[in-house]
Amino acid sequence: MSSNLESAKDMFVFLGKSLFSILEALLFQLISKPKKNVAGEIVLITGAGSGLGRLLALQFARLGAVLVLWDVNKEANEESLQAARDAGATRAHAYTCDCSQREEVYRVADQVKKEVGDVSILINNAGIVTGKKFLDCPDDLMEKSLDVNFKAHLWTYKAFLPAMVANNHGHLVCISSSAGLVGVNGLADYCASKFAAFGFAESVFLETSAQKQNGIKTTIVCPFFIKTGMFEGCATAFLPVKTGMLIADYLGVFHVMDGFTGPKKKA
Repeated sequence: MSSNLESAKDMFVFLGKSLFSILEALLFQLISKPKKNVAGEIVLITGAGSGLGRLLALQFARLGAVLVLWDVNKEANEESLQAARDAGATRAHAYTCDCSQREEVYRVADQVKKEVGDVSILINNAGIVTGKKFLDCPDDLMEKSLDVNFKAHLWTYKAFLPAMVANNHGHLVCISSSAGLVGVNGLADYCASKFAAFGFAESVFLETSAQKQNGIKTTIVCPFFIKTGMFEGCATAFLPVKTGMLIADYLGVFHVMDGFTGPKKKA
């Protein structure tokens, strides 16, 4: 009985937060909000070798951004680089980086600063899913999940936020998840990492706001499970259907790109 009550509670919390997001989106459809012109901005995307990261790279390429693509998989990242160039990117760079390793993040970040310049839009997108029940998940896999999905955000912020503060110009994008809003059966470590990523990004946003650093913007994205292959077989307590939970990649891209635009076209 108590289990059913908890499931019902989780469902109402999730639906309430979803309804709020939908109403917010509808409001901004009625009240047009200005979009950021990203032409010439240096955009760094972690986890750019596949899935949402690659699709974001293609979208920013079409908007005239300077791309910095990070991924632990060199071959996949090179494919994303070529796809971005084919999509219109005139300046695009690929770096192999394991975002779970702090010193490697700092080392590659220094290389980016020297070879490309100060990153002005940082998109923390890299993520992994163990897909195991909590008690069945080895400690090293849980640590890896937290290192990639959450701790990497700490290191990338430390690496690139100072220049944003100095210039009073920048944009921090956190790809969290609906699993960062409500618990999901079989994703205990993933949910913990995404809750942490959300809370961290929101806290830094409040810090920059309190310090009147109004030129630094924050976007936190909490998409539902995106069809990238990471979530096959996952289910929430109140939505046990497996495949019915998955949505197209493009919806996730829409949520991220909603506030960005490219150079205005001449009439």
